[in-house]
Amino acid sequence: MRGWLVVLSLFLVVEASGAELDGRRRPNFIFILTDDQGWGDAGFAGHPYVRTPALDRLKREGTWLQQFYVAATVCSPSRTAFMTGQYPARHGVHGHFSTPEQNRERAMPNWLNPAAPMLPRLLRGAGYATAHFGKWHLGHGVGAPTPAEYGFDVSKVVNGSGPRLGEESGDPSFRAKSTALIMDETIAFLRANRERPFFVNAWTLLPHAKLNPTAEQLSGYAGLQPRSDDPAFGGWMQKYLGQAKSLSDQMQVYCASLSDLDEQVGRLLNVLDELGLAENTVIFYSSDNGPEDYRVGNASNAGVGSTGVLRGRKRSMYEGGIRTFGLVRWPGHVPAGRVDGVSVTGGVDLLPTVCGLAGVQLPAEQAVDGEDVSDIWLGAERERREPLYWEWLFNVQGAADGYLPPPLAMRYGDWKLFADHRGERLQLFNVVADPSEQRDVLAEQPVLAEHLRKRLLAWSSGLPASGAREKLMAEGLGVSDAAAAKKTDGRSGPKATAVVRAAAMKRWDTDQDGQLTLDEYRTGLKQPDAEQRFQRFDANGDGRLTREEFVGSAGGK
Repeated sequence: MRGWLVVLSLFLVVEASGAELDGRRRPNFIFILTDDQGWGDAGFAGHPYVRTPALDRLKREGTWLQQFYVAATVCSPSRTAFMTGQYPARHGVHGHFSTPEQNRERAMPNWLNPAAPMLPRLLRGAGYATAHFGKWHLGHGVGAPTPAEYGFDVSKVVNGSGPRLGEESGDPSFRAKSTALIMDETIAFLRANRERPFFVNAWTLLPHAKLNPTAEQLSGYAGLQPRSDDPAFGGWMQKYLGQAKSLSDQMQVYCASLSDLDEQVGRLLNVLDELGLAENTVIFYSSDNGPEDYRVGNASNAGVGSTGVLRGRKRSMYEGGIRTFGLVRWPGHVPAGRVDGVSVTGGVDLLPTVCGLAGVQLPAEQAVDGEDVSDIWLGAERERREPLYWEWLFNVQGAADGYLPPPLAMRYGDWKLFADHRGERLQLFNVVADPSEQRDVLAEQPVLAEHLRKRLLAWSSGLPASGAREKLMAEGLGVSDAAAAKKTDGRSGPKATAVVRAAAMKRWDTDQDGQLTLDEYRTGLKQPDAEQRFQRFDANGDGRLTREEFVGSAGGK
């Protein structure tokens, strides 16, 4: 165990210890996190084709938090928020962890800092047995910490360091049977720790690409002929599915994969009943982000997941990319059959909520962005105390389809505001009245929009500096220049911005006359608001940007 763990443990403040809390046994926790499952991907959520009896049971025996949001549009930052209770940008986790070279280009570390506040470490300090089985994706490769260094007693992982769940490269059927393997390990852990409180992450690989269900799994959907215009899908989904290459084949593979995942969840529920653990075990079920897009590489089959009526998909901060399942079950405590369409909760809330239910007091110096929403889990309906915030610094598949919003967003009450880092390009939606985000009401709510804009910019300005953010503000999207990123040496601020802008100007100045015309700027930036940005830099209004105006500018007027 590394020295910093010993130091950190001195700061843990625990409200109670051992297995008892106010004369009763502390609750157990199982956190089931799927990978790229859409908000509409279950029978109870209105999917017209997939059969999910176990998920339907969870919803029937627990509460569906319909306005639950993850903290990011892709896996690693979303998982970071679940485990730390903090927005991933605080840790520089802007996208998925990849190779050291790709991480460096996006100004990211190679793994989540093990010194970050971690839910399993807090629970272990309070006497819980802790385990992680399945996908990790909080960092891997040479030197990457294992889950043990984040507070897990036992682990078997994919996309991580430490004991392996299995090897996909040598077994073409590995993904198809991976959920069964994850549940096998989870069930064995429950049996071994049934006499003490436990916390388990069961993080599946499915329905993330590449999907390759077995013939037996596929047989349940043989002959399925889905309709892209099925009324169960919203307008965004209908248009999207209508462009699929082979919707019948794609939907058969996707539904078969989801149904096996569901079957394994059902097996876990049955074992909890068998062991007499169901009544004192909290299950929380969600997905790390919205469903994949079939235009991404090997995701043709994984790309038909349903967002229901929601706009956007994975990587988009529109609802379909960040609103996922929030299913919670705790018999006798969490109301059964309840659908909460009022309370807004998020992935950053998991740590303080679980700690609240477990009787673990957070150390005073360990600030979290989420809030304890255990009262909501237990039946209350209320507004949040603080808004939820998002930042996405990279491109979005389906930008031409309307899936690419500005890079900052917040949810406050019924309202969702988008803006860029300069407080411009505003969009405002009432997502309760308009969950499909079809109608921008910015012009109708100028006072509210200005109030939210100031709060969103205040949040953004409080984030740690990031070379990825500086690059986005300088170049916009659609530009990848590893050389420019390396030249900044990880720096941010005006000097780094100048380096990035200088590199952009060199590339975009096609006639090499030392100035940028509007056409050159628009072609290079690849953004719909290129003309407005150009005008901010064009100090003398002559229709051309000199090096002094573009590279030397602090951002325009």
